[in-house]
Amino acid sequence: MRVTVKDGKAVKISGDPDHPPTQGVLCTKVTRYAERTHHKDRLLTPLRRVGKKGEDRFEPISWDAALQLAAERLGPIARRAPEAIVPYSYAGTMGLVQGESIAARFFNVLGASRLERTICAAAGAAGLRYTYGASIGMHAEYYEESELILIWGANPIASSLHFWTRAQEAKRRGAKLIAIDPYKSLTAEKCHQHIALRPGTDAALALGMIDVLVRENFIDHEYVRAHTVGFDELAARAAQYPPSRVAQICGIDENVVVELARAFGSTKKAAIRLNYGMQRVRGGGNAVRAIASLPSLTGAWRERAGGLLLSSSGWAPIDGSALERPDLLPDWPSKTPRAINMNAIGDALLHPGDETFGPKIEAMIVYNSNPVAVAPDSAKVEAGFAREDLFTIVLEHFQTDTADYADLILPATTQLEHLDVHKSYGHTHVMANLPAIQPVGEARPNTEIFRGLARAMGLVEPALFETDEQIASKAFRWDDRTLHGQSWDTLKASGWLELDIAEAPLAEGAFRTPSGKCEFYSERLRSEGLDPLPDYLPPYESADGSPELAARYPLAMISPPARNFLNSSFVNIESLRAAEREPHLDIHPFDAKTRGIGDGAQVRIFNDRGSMQARARVTERAREGVVVGLSIWWKKLSPDGCNANQVTSQALTDLGRSATFYDCLVEVEPMH
Repeated sequence: MRVTVKDGKAVKISGDPDHPPTQGVLCTKVTRYAERTHHKDRLLTPLRRVGKKGEDRFEPISWDAALQLAAERLGPIARRAPEAIVPYSYAGTMGLVQGESIAARFFNVLGASRLERTICAAAGAAGLRYTYGASIGMHAEYYEESELILIWGANPIASSLHFWTRAQEAKRRGAKLIAIDPYKSLTAEKCHQHIALRPGTDAALALGMIDVLVRENFIDHEYVRAHTVGFDELAARAAQYPPSRVAQICGIDENVVVELARAFGSTKKAAIRLNYGMQRVRGGGNAVRAIASLPSLTGAWRERAGGLLLSSSGWAPIDGSALERPDLLPDWPSKTPRAINMNAIGDALLHPGDETFGPKIEAMIVYNSNPVAVAPDSAKVEAGFAREDLFTIVLEHFQTDTADYADLILPATTQLEHLDVHKSYGHTHVMANLPAIQPVGEARPNTEIFRGLARAMGLVEPALFETDEQIASKAFRWDDRTLHGQSWDTLKASGWLELDIAEAPLAEGAFRTPSGKCEFYSERLRSEGLDPLPDYLPPYESADGSPELAARYPLAMISPPARNFLNSSFVNIESLRAAEREPHLDIHPFDAKTRGIGDGAQVRIFNDRGSMQARARVTERAREGVVVGLSIWWKKLSPDGCNANQVTSQALTDLGRSATFYDCLVEVEPMH
């Protein structure tokens, strides 16, 4: 981003035209970042709760008073039962400095509970780790040379604009684009073909493709012999998924499976753009493993315009130990504190504590996240945060749904106001984030807030008081070959650096697995007592996985991001919310008719976990049996004070212990 500043205020945000992956283009959301930074509702001073939790009654206090209050409440807990203190954070900032650096060190020094940060991408990341060894893949730029692109579980018009630019160029050059998605998204509308499979059945489709590739000999045997492990075992597994069975599982025609496999197998420059939608179900990790096997079977990796990209973040040589300092844990490395899974925070906050769980949670520090809006099974999350005996600190820009339940709100800086350093998961550059303006009001960077908490609590570990510059200088392993011996100083001077990665990075194998090969068969999975081969696992909530539940709640609900929101970020920006207008539910005409639901009707979406309201849009964009609630609305900005996470589940994925947001059965009825 480039920021135009006038009289100390950011007045315009634009892209950097010299940056190769983005070419000066920003998405609609980020172009509003100045509006967000200088928003009339921006938190400008620390606040202390004076009403009941959730009442939104706070009074301003000074930073000194706020930090003293925090120390008085946290100190006794830290001395008595440090695991009763729990952090909750995710990607509100994705920077390596303002994310988990001083914050992680602070919690490590205390011996607080660890947080399993798995709400978004952990199933897919685990699938790639067991198959490729890391979150690595092809360069986004070379998709424009691809001849076939499978856009799988992705809506890049809304979520990956710079990839979509390349896909459009490939289309102009004659490439075929195929969208694989239960929903006819904006992207699917603009592809040559849309395969609307049932939610959570992606692994079956991939295994069916593999069966066709093997039987019809679309295999690059030389690549398979040299650079893969477990071909015979994978072929035997895929033989259990002939196209006829896959068609039944996925709810598509048998010939669609066959023709998709033939198209992929017979195209030299065949590429897959995978995204996280398809891994937010029970079998998400296995699905990624199955799909990630495809380019290695056909040898697509030989071409720079062939292969797969889910995330490129694994290319960046991040020095996690230097940033987070696990060695500061009191009993490191023989003993680590318990881990709380962020997707199950509702159950965790309501747990009374016992020998198995550990101590009851007594204090939460929330930063870079809004769990009351974004965590699944929302009624439980809200009940947990509403506990009067829970001491909660929230670092925030705005009075979010979560901030309403805080005892103490501390105003944090935005990307425009602090120093940071970033990797990417969509391209292969690392970036410096230099402050463009001074902090607004009394806002402070996350790092400075945690330094202040440490001082107030009397902590003396020097690592807690390193400057942001010192932390940034340690963010990467600068001696890694991909960085050519660069440094923080050279990154800061240039703004961004391209990692030195081959144009076709996996053409000669060089996977990050223990074998150095693409592991169709994973010995690591077998040693962990898990299936070493990818398989199809029916969704927890489906006719296959739970027929009794499906009889009561026959509609599968998915809740992908609305185009103008970024999870719960930007929902309070009036210009973006005006574009979304109100919560909607897309429902197929057949499903609407059988329920007496007309287009534009207000409907109630419900299951045993809760309910929400939305405006029905009767449309064939949703396949029959599937409803789509574009998300995530702040509860307080929704008509009934609820959002899609009233109905989502805390169940975890097969690999990576990630969220199963799209593994969700509901019923829908008209409001009267």
